[in-house]
Amino acid sequence: MYAVVEINGKQYRAEKGATLTVDRFDAEKGTALSLDKVLLLSGDTVKVGSPYVAGAAVKAIVQDEVKGEKIIVFKYKPKKDYRRKTGHRQRYTVLTVEEILGA
Repeated sequence: MYAVVEINGKQYRAEKGATLTVDRFDAEKGTALSLDKVLLLSGDTVKVGSPYVAGAAVKAIVQDEVKGEKIIVFKYKPKKDYRRKTGHRQRYTVLTVEEILGA
């Protein structure tokens, strides 16, 4: 059984016991969340929302906040002595799915 949930405008497939790495949002470590923007529920039958499945929710716990890989951004213009090098590390929130409700 799984559910497709929308978190911060992106869709993730959630199964019981699965770990989701989603874009960072403000929540402390160990906080229990109820994600009620469920787009699809799949079990014995498939329920598709329009846009969300009524009465469905996914219970998750915030495990950690981590940083992704470093991305190097390098800009240059040939023959003009223009070079800029910067880096970026995206921050993520790690969730553990506890339960899928409404199936």
